[in-house]
Amino acid sequence: MALGTVVAHLMTGGRYGFQRDELATLDDARHLAWGYVAYPPVTPFFGRLSLLMFGTSLTGFRFFAALAEASAVVLTGLMARELGGHRGAQFVAAAAAIPFCLGGGALMQYVSFDYLCWVLTAYFVVRLLKSDDPRWWIAIGSASGLGMLSKYTMGVFVAGLTAGVLLTDARRYLASKWLWLGIAAAVLIFLPNFIWQVQNGFISLDFLRHIHARDVGMGRTRYFLPEQLEFTLLALPLCLTGLYFYFFAPEGRRFRALGWMYIVPLLLFVIARGRGYYLAAAYPMLYAGGAVLLEQWLASRGRQFVGSLRAIVCTALVANMIIVAALFLPMAPVNSNWWKFAVKVNGDFPEEIGWPELVETVAKIRDSLPAEDRAHLGILGTNYGEAGAINLYGPRYGLPSAISGVNSFWQRGYGKPPPETLIVIGLPGGYLETKFAACEVAGHTWNRYGIENEETRSHPDIFVCRHLRESWPEFWKSFRYFG
Repeated sequence: MALGTVVAHLMTGGRYGFQRDELATLDDARHLAWGYVAYPPVTPFFGRLSLLMFGTSLTGFRFFAALAEASAVVLTGLMARELGGHRGAQFVAAAAAIPFCLGGGALMQYVSFDYLCWVLTAYFVVRLLKSDDPRWWIAIGSASGLGMLSKYTMGVFVAGLTAGVLLTDARRYLASKWLWLGIAAAVLIFLPNFIWQVQNGFISLDFLRHIHARDVGMGRTRYFLPEQLEFTLLALPLCLTGLYFYFFAPEGRRFRALGWMYIVPLLLFVIARGRGYYLAAAYPMLYAGGAVLLEQWLASRGRQFVGSLRAIVCTALVANMIIVAALFLPMAPVNSNWWKFAVKVNGDFPEEIGWPELVETVAKIRDSLPAEDRAHLGILGTNYGEAGAINLYGPRYGLPSAISGVNSFWQRGYGKPPPETLIVIGLPGGYLETKFAACEVAGHTWNRYGIENEETRSHPDIFVCRHLRESWPEFWKSFRYFG
């Protein structure tokens, strides 16, 4: 089943183009470090592996994200097995995890690796509680540390695990050296990124504060609870059954810590006003527990009733897969009715369109400039999609690397010597007139499908600007921003 999701991603992953966030990750992958402004180092690291293995293939770049999500499907089935489930429970649990796997593995983003680390941590907790072997704390700590190198929301899951230990019989492990060795393993794995944060003034905290304020201001956190229904869809009854299994079923008593590992992150995200998808990785352990209890309940019922209910469960799970595949895998022909419906739900698709055309337009503008301008030319990309696209497609036209003030691009500077003439993408003319002695519109963003996206809607004008009014160091100091 997991292999089937990888095949689905490989078959569809080459459609459309790189998504805006992927372009940032790809560029960061060319500058390996122990940390980045927008995220920890795991995702760019796997991006670098994909570049080494597959070049700049779109399908290849997304391969490790798809593989991570597929691994989470396997772990969900294995959790059901460790909880006492037979083949049917394992099948149901894994099948319930497939829809998010299809959506989460469609793009090369930290979501996939964060998701895998949450599921891996939960699986190791199940192994710990089943075997009562405290040495599993080393595995739990290692998975948690790796999760912190993937996305900092792992800290919220660790808070849930801490509550699970303190509020259940798992308190007995507080006296075990293995728990503290597990904590040490997590700290040791996370330490390089922590040191990077210290060296960079904990810049990611500034980034996270800015992004959170932006999301709250835009209303992206307003529907956190309703969005949980979107992530579970027809598998919601299975999730509720999983919660019942951990908190009330006699068979789930020894695994009660996993119930708190869902409840505590849920409450923390509601209080902190997190994005809906932050909690998505907590559902596989509910699917596993729910599938086990469902299997046990069906075993005590009549054959005819059981057959009907199994058919309903299978239909619901398959329907979930079809719905998510139709809306989140890049299959719909661009501008078809299917496409138009999908983009109302999934705003990523339009942001995968038009990047080659943007770079081609910039190259034509460069070619139209006098020789003296081309000799000292820079390209200023305001957002990471624009800068990343220039750096990805620009070499084929002989364009210089982009400079930008966004996220980790700012840390790479503006080049030596600094440019004297700039092609500017994404900044309004009014702002540019305050910074440069002369600016003129030289072109416009477009794409061959006529799709409206952020570039065509919000950044339609491309400027040529000359003679920065202040020194480059002064300008650059005030030009840093987050996105």
